[in-house]
Amino acid sequence: MQNILCGLDEAGRGPLAGPVSAGAVILSPDFPVEILNDSKKLSEKKRKEAEIIIKEKALWGLGLIDHETIDKINILNASLLAMKNAFEMLMMKFDEWVEKNNLDRTVFNKSNILCIADGNKIPDVSVPCKSEVKADARFESVMAASIIAKVARDELMLKYDELYPEYGYKKHKGYPTSEHREICRKIGPSPIQRMTFKY
Repeated sequence: MQNILCGLDEAGRGPLAGPVSAGAVILSPDFPVEILNDSKKLSEKKRKEAEIIIKEKALWGLGLIDHETIDKINILNASLLAMKNAFEMLMMKFDEWVEKNNLDRTVFNKSNILCIADGNKIPDVSVPCKSEVKADARFESVMAASIIAKVARDELMLKYDELYPEYGYKKHKGYPTSEHREICRKIGPSPIQRMTFKY
């Protein structure tokens, strides 16, 4: 029996502020895979366009882990937890999605799911899972998961920019740019700063 691939990927491991997010995606048989790529290789406009189609046509889940939890359990564990949460959200919608799309239940059932996680670590999910370095460049479902994660995190950082405009989150999204580091040195950490990361 052919496996149903569920892609898992995260966004936001590298920043000094804000959450880490993760997506989980299973693509439908008729999904237009030509719109997909590693989220980092797509423009913001193309990512958003793809995200809309993914949410319409694919089965997806999203996990978000805040900066305080990242400081408590470290960024690697937070990334894996975000993937687990994204997968669990996806699984809650699985049966409804299969029925809505009139998919073959002999193929589309939970016992056939295989997760592919981008990177070299495996999250604690309830189905078989393997990790693949650069999976977001090789597996369409992982590309889609990376898009879900990236768009969600970027949108959240834009909201934080409205709350804390002096930190420039709209521009750098919390990543360790020289500008971000300099702002933190001048005025101190923001309320969403990851205190375990040096700036």
